[in-house]
Amino acid sequence: MPDIFPHLDYKPKLPQRMDHGIGIVGTGGIVNYAHLPAYKKAGFKVVGITDRNREQAERTAKEHGIGKVYASLDELLRQPEIEIVDIAVYPAEQVAIVEQAAAAGKHLLCQKPLSDEYPKAVRSVELAERAKVKIAVNQQMRWDAGIRCTRLLMDDGWLGTPTYAAIQVHCKTDWSLWPWIYQGKHVEIMFHSIHYIDSLRYLLGDPAYVFTSGSRAPGETTQAETKTLTTWEYTSGLQVLIDVCHTTWQDDAYAIFRFEGTEGVIKGTIGLMYNYPTGRPDTLEFMSKRNPGYWFAARLDSMWIPDAFAGPMASLMRSIENGSEPETSGRDNLRTLQVVFAQYRSIAEKRAVRPEEISA
Repeated sequence: MPDIFPHLDYKPKLPQRMDHGIGIVGTGGIVNYAHLPAYKKAGFKVVGITDRNREQAERTAKEHGIGKVYASLDELLRQPEIEIVDIAVYPAEQVAIVEQAAAAGKHLLCQKPLSDEYPKAVRSVELAERAKVKIAVNQQMRWDAGIRCTRLLMDDGWLGTPTYAAIQVHCKTDWSLWPWIYQGKHVEIMFHSIHYIDSLRYLLGDPAYVFTSGSRAPGETTQAETKTLTTWEYTSGLQVLIDVCHTTWQDDAYAIFRFEGTEGVIKGTIGLMYNYPTGRPDTLEFMSKRNPGYWFAARLDSMWIPDAFAGPMASLMRSIENGSEPETSGRDNLRTLQVVFAQYRSIAEKRAVRPEEISA
């Protein structure tokens, strides 16, 4: 057989300069087990951190070898060597920090979701644009190996014209890790499936209509959705399924993706969702009419956590260097949020919703 296996260069492309100074606002779990390990592995320069819980910030600094703990956001923003502010706080609080950091001339990496309300997300983007600073959102699943390789294969024509796509995740989520999420009015879509929404937009573009059914398991105390069934419809005839359940009690949890097209099929597993947050590498298989009857299997060795978390920061740094927009720019993320809020409107109104119905 001729060597036709594609070269899947799926790891984040690093900036020319590795000394862009980073200041981090918030030292919760995701910063400790994802942001900081990813930045250390990539070789990024974290200048200092701040958190309203000083004791927690001190613990994080000690554990990760960070030289400075700032007493306040104001103090962090006064540091000339900090070029980028990495914001990792509750969604409702993010816009206020964006306003201060943008006014200080700092570039921004915002945690997803960018906001709990669409108008506030629009305001964050507009604040950054007026201040002429870059704003990116930490939608790092785009750099998870399975998703990035799927994009590379699609760009190379292995799939042809997409006709069907699905992400299906049935797992047992321990919401005690994020009690503030479980007690809120939005759970599954806003804080979990937002990853799938953004990644599917990255791969397939924006849907024309979305329809979502949201529910929860018997006995759950949250008033929000913990399991959802969603379909997207495109004018081309492409159909998408997002099927997520966080209350899978049995021992056969699964997290799979599948893309079908006129020329081939790509399928695999989302490794992080097997024993979160430790996870395992993704798997990826694909076949094409180029070589009928033969399935290729890619060897993937990176992890969504922490490796993919280098992607949004690296993209932001490269955009600072060359004047382009970050791959997960704030402006692009508004379209992801339109789909998120369209799905919530679909649940509430029990109808198919066009994402552009969501506006500020």
